[in-house]
Amino acid sequence: MKQLLTVLLIAAIVLLVLGIAVQAVKFLLYVGLAVLVVSGAVLLLTREQD
Repeated sequence: MKQLLTVLLIAAIVLLVLGIAVQAVKFLLYVGLAVLVVSGAVLLLTREQD
């Protein structure tokens, strides 16, 4: 029974870490998309001025 609890504890910790990592990846994905849009807009604006 003690081994089962140990395995469940390890599984819970792994799932918690993965959940946090997925949230971080989602946030970074949105940040990356925002940077891409801003850099594209800046590129278009600087091309029009030349």
